[in-house]
Amino acid sequence: MRSFSFIIPFLFVLPSAFGAALHHKHPRATEECVNSASNRTCWKNGFDISTNYYDNVPDTGVVREYWFNIENTTAAPDGVELPAQLINGSFPGPTIISDWGDTVVVHVTNSLQNNGSGLHFHGIRQNHTNQMDGVPSLTQCPIAPGDSYTYRWRAVEYGTGWYHSHFYVQAWDGVFGGVIINGPATANYDVDLGHVFLNDWYHQTADQLVLAAATGGPPTAPNGLINGTNVWGDLGSRWETTFTPGTRYRMRVLNAAADQHFRFMIDDHDLEVIANDFVPIVPFTTNQLSIGMGQRYDVVVTAKNISSGNFWLRAIPQESCSETDATDLVKGIIRYDNSSTADPTTTAWSYTDSCADELASDLVPYLQVNASENSYYDESEKVEVQVTDNAMLWLMNGTSFDTQWEYPTLMQVAENNQTWLDKQRVIHLPEANKWMYFVIHSPFAQDHPMHLHGHDFWVLGSGYGNFDASMKDSLTLVNAPRRDVVMLPASGYVVIAMKTVNPGIWLMHCHIAWHTSEGFAVQILERESEIQIDDSILNSTCKAWSDYAIADDVVEHDSGI
Repeated sequence: MRSFSFIIPFLFVLPSAFGAALHHKHPRATEECVNSASNRTCWKNGFDISTNYYDNVPDTGVVREYWFNIENTTAAPDGVELPAQLINGSFPGPTIISDWGDTVVVHVTNSLQNNGSGLHFHGIRQNHTNQMDGVPSLTQCPIAPGDSYTYRWRAVEYGTGWYHSHFYVQAWDGVFGGVIINGPATANYDVDLGHVFLNDWYHQTADQLVLAAATGGPPTAPNGLINGTNVWGDLGSRWETTFTPGTRYRMRVLNAAADQHFRFMIDDHDLEVIANDFVPIVPFTTNQLSIGMGQRYDVVVTAKNISSGNFWLRAIPQESCSETDATDLVKGIIRYDNSSTADPTTTAWSYTDSCADELASDLVPYLQVNASENSYYDESEKVEVQVTDNAMLWLMNGTSFDTQWEYPTLMQVAENNQTWLDKQRVIHLPEANKWMYFVIHSPFAQDHPMHLHGHDFWVLGSGYGNFDASMKDSLTLVNAPRRDVVMLPASGYVVIAMKTVNPGIWLMHCHIAWHTSEGFAVQILERESEIQIDDSILNSTCKAWSDYAIADDVVEHDSGI
């Protein structure tokens, strides 16, 4: 089991010059090629798997519109009933489905009695739509009870994502759901089974858990869920699906846990991995995947040529970085005979308990985009952890990230107020089309899933021990893995790169729920003068929140994100 320790990461910023984009070579699909089970490299109107989706996006003219109502209710995912906050009464919430190039519009009404809200569309780059990123205290004020907010963004990438509340720890009381953006793929398949959500599950509410975590360390998860369901003793039911022999199934596996790293596998079945996060990759085959919080892997599973049989689908919490009592409890069932009701008797693949990312050598992006070969090293940020008399706080240069729900960063930008406080942890990137390298270092024995909003980033290197400028020649600059969540190794470092192509205020944070709440974050102010802001929406949302907060004497207890 993980001991409760304090982590002292270091964050460095390295500017550099330009990089280059190249296509991965393959026979290009023609305009007549149709996306089908036998050829998923195709798309439509000349777009296909080799298209550089950072520069070229289909113009579909289609608007996909959704209406979400967030409400207080109860739920019993594993049979134990608890208070919950759900979207349209479902757990997980409704899936947003669009095609590559569509415009997505989501109308959100906050019907909660005593909480603000807001939806972040995790992994969506929000190109020039920073105000739609859905982070209260950064891009908007919280949506006040009884108020509504409309998010509008373009599906410029394709693959598997999700949305979740970024208000306090509300996401882990049920305010989350899936995003599917249809597009080409690097392997063929017959049936898209959609998301396979992996969650830790506690028999207390998330707001109770986060307060306990701040003083007593991370809570121990008694259970976990597959697609929002599992058993607890004689209660509840398992998620299951039926395979047809010889059929190839796409599964969109997603770790939506608050604080649990999972190893995903299906007994006696291989996984053909075709994407990580929103990045199509050269397919590789494995029998298990290590998945950190916020990460996604698209896999294709070929059904066996058998007429009967039951197999466990497993999400195994990794004890090296997860406080859990559910090591062998989080399971679903794959059946080959839908009349069967028996539990499987299959055996898990052997594995090593670890929270390390998948090997970089396996995560090869199909579209080759190289990072710059020219850089210099500039230490500018340090991150550490400190325990106060009342709580544990994550610090950066001696200050914990702390911002205000009622005065979001975007409003400060709109007012041209340049009085940035240390506790806002703002990294200024004013220049366009420049490469920035971030080195995040943690000398203590705990892994962290690091997520960057508004961008894919390049994972140039990671390892154990310290990183310094003399090691920069060891970084992988040619077609390095790209994604939006990476595991920072325990007692080690990770080096990532991003290019300043998207004006906005973007959060970079640890995706462990308790750590975000405790201030483990920075915000990146990118090309400030070019950020597009709708003052009317910003001001009306903030006025509604201010009126509510004053009337109900609302006190902000966490970092604001």
